[in-house]
Amino acid sequence: MSARDWIDKDFYRELGVSSDATDAEIKKSYRKLARELHPDANPGNAQAEARFKAVSEAYGVLGDGEKRKQYDEARRLFGSGGFRPGGFGGFGGGGSGGGSSFDFGDLFSGQQAGGAAGGGGISDLLGNLFGKRGGAASASRPRRGADVETEVRIDFVEAVKGATVPLRLSSPSTCGTCHGSGAKPGTTPRTCSTCGGAGLVSRSQGAFAFSEPCRDCRGTGRLVDDPCVECGGDGVSTKTRTLTVRIPPGVDDDQRIRLAEQGEPGAAGGHAGDLYVRVHVTPHALFGRTGNDLTLKVPVTFSELALGTTLEVPTLEGKVTLRVPPGTATGRVLRVRGKGIVRRDGQAGDLLVTLQVAVPANMDDKARTALEAYQEAVAGQDPRPDLTALLEKRSQS
Repeated sequence: MSARDWIDKDFYRELGVSSDATDAEIKKSYRKLARELHPDANPGNAQAEARFKAVSEAYGVLGDGEKRKQYDEARRLFGSGGFRPGGFGGFGGGGSGGGSSFDFGDLFSGQQAGGAAGGGGISDLLGNLFGKRGGAASASRPRRGADVETEVRIDFVEAVKGATVPLRLSSPSTCGTCHGSGAKPGTTPRTCSTCGGAGLVSRSQGAFAFSEPCRDCRGTGRLVDDPCVECGGDGVSTKTRTLTVRIPPGVDDDQRIRLAEQGEPGAAGGHAGDLYVRVHVTPHALFGRTGNDLTLKVPVTFSELALGTTLEVPTLEGKVTLRVPPGTATGRVLRVRGKGIVRRDGQAGDLLVTLQVAVPANMDDKARTALEAYQEAVAGQDPRPDLTALLEKRSQS
């Protein structure tokens, strides 16, 4: 990405957020757009694919705190008139007073959406402007690829016990035809004669020495005379690939799993970025979860609580028997140890069973008669003495 691209492209507009959007707002907007524009959801739609790439490029910058900071600094610095790509006005340069112009070229080549944090950037750039020679190697040094995020949905039992799931991705990858060289098979890139393969050229302007990316090779140090048909000379092409992802036991809903070096390929021999898989867990019809404990609500009758009973309740591995003592109150939680989620240290959580009285919507005559007889038998008992005492006190005052 050239300096003009870095400054002129509005990544915030690409993601549909304001420049003061929070990280969460940027991530939410990116995930929504990525789902809508993904090539798998729009087969054969070139416009959607182009938008998908633009949105991914924007998130590659704004989704990384350090890159976003540098991007904002670059827009403020170079977009305010102090410096502009193609013109250098100050220090006796080509501002309104004429003189020679200064083309920044690919000043930000180390900060592409697929670049690594720390590869080049504004500090290296300004150092080069004012005679710092150490940046000569930064133009062609290896750069780490961008991180990529995708999503997968699994059911509740898979989340508890762990699972291995296939994951189909459409993302930039090293071109399989030219193996990343950008040259047509049977040919090889040649060393740029202008910069001698360094990717940077130096020149003097007045009292200052400047290093800038080579205009002929765009800072790569190589020239491709016969580009690869698949990738057009970039060395990177969009591919659909299938990965096998191991979901660890006990994964939480919305948790991210990192797959090292499965993201976008690096540049100039740099390492690939990482792939982050965000896991969504489908709720279970019966079981819930609190940390490493499983929860279960069990309906019971009033007589079972009053007289006591023995219940069989399900677990994820079968069933267990629970004893309900006489006089148990509704809402009581019974704990079945070791029947929850197994933690990474090998210890298991518990199954928490909540007893809830089930009130019948309809009763036959026999049940109604028995219930009315019970109501008469306990007519002298007050189930809410505290409330009764409070009401009597207020009525007397």
